Amino acid sequence: MVAAQLIAADIPTVIVVSGAPGKAEFDLQFKKWAAQWKQAADKGGATFHHVKQSGAKAALQKLIATQPPKIKSPLWLVLNGHGTFDGKKAKFNLPGPDLEAGELAGWLKGFERPLVVINCSSSSAPFLAALSGEGRVVMAATRSGFEQNFSRLGGQLAAVIGSTEADFDKDGQTSLLEAWLAAARQTAAFYKMENRLVTEHSILDDNGDGKGTPAEFYRGLQVTKKSEDASLLPDGLRAHQLHLIPSAEEKKLTPAQRAERDRLELEFAKLRARKEKMESDAYFERLEKILRDLGAIYFPAKSPRK
Repeated sequence: MVAAQLIAADIPTVIVVSGAPGKAEFDLQFKKWAAQWKQAADKGGATFHHVKQSGAKAALQKLIATQPPKIKSPLWLVLNGHGTFDGKKAKFNLPGPDLEAGELAGWLKGFERPLVVINCSSSSAPFLAALSGEGRVVMAATRSGFEQNFSRLGGQLAAVIGSTEADFDKDGQTSLLEAWLAAARQTAAFYKMENRLVTEHSILDDNGDGKGTPAEFYRGLQVTKKSEDASLLPDGLRAHQLHLIPSAEEKKLTPAQRAERDRLELEFAKLRARKEKMESDAYFERLEKILRDLGAIYFPAKSPRK
């Protein structure tokens, strides 16, 4: 049992849910998107599950219940399909009973492992507010429940998540943040090219405030608008630490090392945000400690000679 847990701790899990298509053209698209996610998951060494059958809601609940809630490797949950919103409740349309945002939040309540939830459906924004939390990256294809037209973000994201086309910082791997920004920009380009009114504006939340930041607020990989809560980091930092297909250098780190590296990087970002309010000596003393700890991860001291 212990050995199995250790193996699971180092292997991410990707669950792709294909919603009720409604029309044959959407069925073909959702199948293509799922295949692209599977290809990326296989390339990254992740465990892949595709939920698509009748009774998908019960199947998804059962599958989530089998996932270890406290290991170091991330769980990716991708919802491709249509959504609805009646002014109070948002739903993801499934074959059979639909999935409500509050229901999914309940299923994931006890999860402490890194968690990525990507809802690529229309009317998906309420899912972001319901699922937001510490250590989570939550993405919605729309900025409100009232953006109810078919969303194209899912296709763009599926196309870039497994490639290095969106590797903007050239570190040999595409982060979730990079993939999302590329997909959002390509989605916006589609509407412009087709001379259509833009009916979807994707948002991302990874600082736990449940509000989300739209892609147009970013310049490169940096968000240009600060959170209203000065104690919170801007969205995007955590998403940039997650890679479905890690580089060779990233693979050299153990799950524990990766988790500690991520923690220190976020601590560094928080320290920089407080710099103007700190005494210079205190700031640089803390900065040196963080940098030394980061260096110890990438360049561990050699064992003393016997």
